[in-house]
Amino acid sequence: MQATPSGTSELHDYDIQVLPSINEISALEWNSLLKCQPCPTPFMKYEYLTAMETSASATPQTGWTPRFIVIRSKQQLVAACPLYLKMHSYGEFVFDWAWANAYEQHGLQYYPKALIGVPFTPVPGTRLLAINESTRILLAATIKAWTQKEGLSSAHLLFGSEEDLKACTANSYSTRHTVQFHWQNENYIDFADFLSSLNQEKRKKIKQERAKVSNAGIKFSTKQSYDITDSDWDFFYKCYERTYLEHGNAPYLTPDFFRKMQISMPENWVLFIASNSKGARIACSLVALSDAVQAGRDDPGGHPLVAYGRYWGALERVDCLHFEACYYQPIEWCIQQGIKRFEGGAQGEHKMARALLPVKTSSAHYLVHPSFATAVDNFLAREEQGIENYMEELDRRSPVKLRDTNG
Repeated sequence: MQATPSGTSELHDYDIQVLPSINEISALEWNSLLKCQPCPTPFMKYEYLTAMETSASATPQTGWTPRFIVIRSKQQLVAACPLYLKMHSYGEFVFDWAWANAYEQHGLQYYPKALIGVPFTPVPGTRLLAINESTRILLAATIKAWTQKEGLSSAHLLFGSEEDLKACTANSYSTRHTVQFHWQNENYIDFADFLSSLNQEKRKKIKQERAKVSNAGIKFSTKQSYDITDSDWDFFYKCYERTYLEHGNAPYLTPDFFRKMQISMPENWVLFIASNSKGARIACSLVALSDAVQAGRDDPGGHPLVAYGRYWGALERVDCLHFEACYYQPIEWCIQQGIKRFEGGAQGEHKMARALLPVKTSSAHYLVHPSFATAVDNFLAREEQGIENYMEELDRRSPVKLRDTNG
């Protein structure tokens, strides 16, 4: 197949394939390409994506039919991305239910649609793996052409990097922004030093919340990497499952998925386990780590040390235990380890009171139907103004103390 990516003058020969499974790609070449991306995350690793498939978590039976687009030049992998045919909009965290309803009201099919992202994982990072800007633009163009060819309604790239969005914009995708809350390590010495950076009201609130957990006799232990045992993973899943069941839903991920994480990606995980005064384990939270953490420093590619809050659950109710397990324990651990950023996951304005500050996250959307594409563009323009106003409001409510700018 011959193609010319936008912005290049030379004509190259590219071999473009759409594969039904990541297992048809070499783990070595996929992970090697990932490592050289601007914003790699552990959730785009070959091991994570293949576990989604083989654990029966993201499969056609659950509404996620995998397709992997790969582009080669002279047998070298120069671009690739995970893509899923979706029969619903669950597990995405960028909400398009109104778009689907509008299609239905006009007698059109919205599903299946194409989704470029990581199932159930709203973590920003590179989605379009590519060796350079021109091949990334080609990959975005390939997705667009394939969406048309397959008769799909649309293609959606979720939580992409700046480079992803640039490639999509070059191909006339629409851009959408949402808000997440991330904690930044300003070279804090310890948790007390971190607290000193907050205004008095928030500092007092955090101290009170931590005291409630401590006075209830709750103690925490931390398990990392190969120190996390079979029993620890089993206990975590019991807590994780409880969280979903309490909200009337079955968990997205199967026990086998986490078993595969234990085997294939143990170094990327930390568990914070809470025990009561009798020594019985009652809650835990699971945090993922960027690969750079394993080196104990920012890696040679300039990627920062990052921790990602993922899942939590409790078998007993203790006031403020959620905040301790999901925010304060991980933040304290990040300070001790010198980790630069802790991402608290999708949504949750309450995180701001715990000093996780708002950041914009981005997605790109291509709708095949011209009239609906125009309608969505108009909607996104109005929504973007709302996002800007929301960010300004959140900035005024920042828990961080105003700095003295007079010297």
